[in-house]
Amino acid sequence: MSGNGIASCKKVTDEVFAEMKKLVRECEHRLKSAAPRQVSLPNTGSLLCSSVSNLEQKKRKGMNGPLDRAFQNEAREQCDAEVARMFYTGGLSFHLARNPHYRNSYFRASTLPGYVPPGYNALRTTLLQQEKTHIERCLQPIKGTWSTKGVSVCSYGWTDSQRRPLINIMATCESGPMFLKGINCDGEYKDKHYIANILIDSIKEIGYQNVVQVITDNAPVCRAAGLLVEARYPNIFWTPCVVHTLNLALKSICSPKQNDDWYDKCSWISDIAADVGFIKIFIVNHNMRLTMYKDHCKLKLLSIAETRFASTLVMIRRFKEVKEGLEQMVISPNWSLYKEDDVGKARAVKEKILDEYFWDEIDYILSFTASIYEMIRMADTDKPSLHLVYEWWDTMIEKVKAAIYRKEHKQLHEQSDFFDVVYHIIVERWTKSSTPLHCLAHSLNPK
Repeated sequence: MSGNGIASCKKVTDEVFAEMKKLVRECEHRLKSAAPRQVSLPNTGSLLCSSVSNLEQKKRKGMNGPLDRAFQNEAREQCDAEVARMFYTGGLSFHLARNPHYRNSYFRASTLPGYVPPGYNALRTTLLQQEKTHIERCLQPIKGTWSTKGVSVCSYGWTDSQRRPLINIMATCESGPMFLKGINCDGEYKDKHYIANILIDSIKEIGYQNVVQVITDNAPVCRAAGLLVEARYPNIFWTPCVVHTLNLALKSICSPKQNDDWYDKCSWISDIAADVGFIKIFIVNHNMRLTMYKDHCKLKLLSIAETRFASTLVMIRRFKEVKEGLEQMVISPNWSLYKEDDVGKARAVKEKILDEYFWDEIDYILSFTASIYEMIRMADTDKPSLHLVYEWWDTMIEKVKAAIYRKEHKQLHEQSDFFDVVYHIIVERWTKSSTPLHCLAHSLNPK
């Protein structure tokens, strides 16, 4: 900024300046990607639908004559598309269109004279097909890159709110992920042949020559299904999900079973998690205790969800964040003044929260699992990271070892029984999940 006494720093070299510009571009791209995207409506001529031909646009412009302007046909179509989008994005039943209050509300709010909202039949036939065609047209640019860039088929099984077993099929490539379909498996026996047939049907829809790999869970049935796909299409690799592999390793460490060989070495972690769950349930189930907690802590207590995505660590991490508020809560006079049937449990909760050894164990758990949790966060994104898995895995094990040896006050060349158990669990999971594709991607990494 010449004339203001501000000059460029002479210590900034061209390499440093280029790195800073690259960092700024990455931050701008990340902010742009995180921003909510506005999906255009059908028949609006949006730039998102780049595949719309110029002939169609000219035809639409030519139809805008005096009669069309008098009846405002374009405005009516946009209003119909807006109402239909409300039904589809809100999960509303088509029977709502038969509700008299639905029509009366639009008669009152509509600024178009004589406009009647779309009815039940139009919503479920014409407008639905129009919306579907429009979305497929907007997704066509992504599909167009599959033949040149390749595509990965991802499957994931889950259970919805109605307890129906579902399998989601997605396609992902450099241009971004795309949801293909969700399959209701209610009443079906989900063996390896059933899952393999679902994957093969999805590969046929995409085109087997465009598919590079198939990504599934690390469950034995999914592994067997992936191997069947490899036998059917030798040019397609089956790759287990890295995030799911890490979650299984964390589950084996934090929640060992009694028949596991490492139960004696890792059972203390499940005991700490059980204590955290006990305190959380006691506070949530007692209205006065929960009110006292809200007065001292701004963050909510988290519960363990029915997933494998490091839910135990997330709950313990949140417990650590509200440590100060919990201590202030149990030493306040109101904690002792309130009497209920569970006086013994209230005393046990207070003793556990004020126990420094309890918090030291929580700090230890979070310290040596931090690198595993960090790798889960890095791998569980839309960004391509197959070529980085090898390096991440080696770095993660080194950080786990450093945290455990720091706690045990040992040198790195000494032996640690607990680290040997953790290392055995991690390596065993990686051995089951590593594929030649990981090695190939790692060898092609320019770094």
